[in-house]
Amino acid sequence: MNTELFSPAHATARRVWAVGALARAAADALQARFNPVAVRGEVSGFAQAASGHCYFSLKDETGQLRCAMFRRAAALLDFTPREGDQVELHGRLTVYEPRGDLQLVVEAMTRAGQGALFEQFLRLKARLQAEGLFDAARKRALPVMPRGIGLVTSLGAAALHDVLTALARRAPHIPVLLAPAAVQGAGAAAELRGALQKLALLARNGPDPASPSGAPPIDVIVLARGGGSIEDLWTFNDEPLARAIAASPVPVVSGVGHETDFTIADFVADLRAPTPTAAAELVSAPREQWLAAIDALAERLALAPPRRLDAEAQRIDWLAARLGRPASAITAERARLERGAERLRHALALRLERERARLARSSDRLPAALARQREAARERLHRAELRLAALDPRRVLQRGYAWLQDTGGQPITRAAQAAPGQAVTATLADGQIDMTVARARVR
Repeated sequence: MNTELFSPAHATARRVWAVGALARAAADALQARFNPVAVRGEVSGFAQAASGHCYFSLKDETGQLRCAMFRRAAALLDFTPREGDQVELHGRLTVYEPRGDLQLVVEAMTRAGQGALFEQFLRLKARLQAEGLFDAARKRALPVMPRGIGLVTSLGAAALHDVLTALARRAPHIPVLLAPAAVQGAGAAAELRGALQKLALLARNGPDPASPSGAPPIDVIVLARGGGSIEDLWTFNDEPLARAIAASPVPVVSGVGHETDFTIADFVADLRAPTPTAAAELVSAPREQWLAAIDALAERLALAPPRRLDAEAQRIDWLAARLGRPASAITAERARLERGAERLRHALALRLERERARLARSSDRLPAALARQREAARERLHRAELRLAALDPRRVLQRGYAWLQDTGGQPITRAAQAAPGQAVTATLADGQIDMTVARARVR
């Protein structure tokens, strides 16, 4: 440490320091007084260079401190710091001599929870999303050819130049109505709301005929601002501003920040653009595109009448040809009828010939069929006779059997039906014998 800076001898005798020497002396004093140091705060403006070194600010409600984390320490991180993260840093305070800036060289970083601003952002985002302000169903399509574009941004913002330059290049024929408002700092959110509401009123009611300004009708509104930290863009996380965007009668395009920046205005707008220039491009088709379309339509318009006249003339000629020669049509119809009649006569003659041939074949087959039927009937009759003869009871009697019956003619088939002294008649093959039962034996 350079103790000469605090020597009592210097209390009365001033020493003129070289800038670099004074910066080194201050760094030595910080080293002796504070280092090593641990500090907690909220990450802001975090960026990592191609070399792997990281640069950002650590802040709280009352102060801000520049920080540098070199590649060796950054490689040990187990998370990627994001805007608004609450972290705890361990390192050493020093002075960056080329700029004379106080900075903290970070040797270790641990997560300490998300920052208050980021937590507030998440709470508001969740509440508005639950209300449906971010729903895709309420998003409106941008007009294809707006009659006028409303622009809300700061007069001193680079975004104003970017948007106007892009619109002048792409669509110089579209008028732009600027409603200036602060885009950062106290009261900026209220100014943005007021500017947006003025344009919304003009879009809803149209330009005032009595106004000498000749304001154009507004069909779309662009809300624009350049990039920055979460603190710089915090104005666009204002809840009343979000509701004013949702209430706009015409589509609102949010071109706030860079591509990686997100605000509540981005979520509630009808369309989010990654940059202000991109927002201007989204609301304006190139003039050359419309001129080419007009040229194409003009060409079609020039060619349409002659083509239509040619087509109609050709159709009239065709109709006139049909109307002027009716005899040819009659002749054609007569020839068609004669061809039909000839085909009909030929078909009838052919059908009649086929029927004659079929009848002749049937006549030739009829005698043979009748003979076969008679022979089959004779054979069936013979078989029936044989079966009937086999059932004749006289055939059985011829084999020595007899048929007994009582005097009343009832057959006696069992010994139990006969009684001693009963008169019975026995029928044999060649006649009958009258007998008297001497005894009946039942087995």
